[in-house]
Amino acid sequence: MRVSPWIPAVCLAFTSLTGFSQQSTTDSQPAAASQSQSSSPATPAAQSAQDLPDSPGSQIHVSPQPAGPTVVFDSSMGRMTCKLFSKEAPNAVANFIGLAEGTKDWTDPKTRQLVHGKPLYDGTTFHRVIPGFMIQGGDPVGDGTGDPGYLFKDEFDPNLNFDVAGRLAMANSGPDTNGSQFFITEVPNDALDQKYTIFGQCDEHSVLIVQSIARVERDGNDKPLTPVILNKVTIVQDGQPLPPEPAPAAAPPAPAPQPQP
Repeated sequence: MRVSPWIPAVCLAFTSLTGFSQQSTTDSQPAAASQSQSSSPATPAAQSAQDLPDSPGSQIHVSPQPAGPTVVFDSSMGRMTCKLFSKEAPNAVANFIGLAEGTKDWTDPKTRQLVHGKPLYDGTTFHRVIPGFMIQGGDPVGDGTGDPGYLFKDEFDPNLNFDVAGRLAMANSGPDTNGSQFFITEVPNDALDQKYTIFGQCDEHSVLIVQSIARVERDGNDKPLTPVILNKVTIVQDGQPLPPEPAPAAAPPAPAPQPQP
């Protein structure tokens, strides 16, 4: 089963259809009703005090701040660091940490064998990248069809949405189908709100790396032509230093000069 975040174009298409329906309904109204409305402008109803944004009874929704450990993604195109929402998405965070550190068993979808004590994410790829949207990884198969051999339920916080770039969230194929695949957003996208479990927030530098990865050459399935490898995923607890950043890959040695005939 392919695990894919919903692409906003679907939402735009639905909006267009809805707009057409509303326009048709308006045009079909009797002429008398239209004249009556135009000759008697509607008087807006008075707002109650509790509806005003600065009134004591109003509610201001503040996005929560992540208070959990930090996850460090060391990829072939650079490092990304994200703070985890351990309070808002405890199951997703625990699942991700367990798979990242190898403390949670999972089933290899290629061999159908139970894997114990081995991190799932190290050596996997970002198999789906879309510029202006997101990058997706965490599939042990590498084509969007893999999972860890189990699924778990969604976790939604009404104040935690895709209103900023750099959201780290679980990919799914429908409600309560979370496994190991995740994605990181490049831009805000309210079409994803309350449909995908957000369990982390990446910093600004990481979003720049996301932008770079999302713009590599890709095939018709949005898979990079040159694999973008997730070399290592590290979980860093509060108060602990980040691991040293890997040195850039060394350039291949120049070919030895060939002897002249």
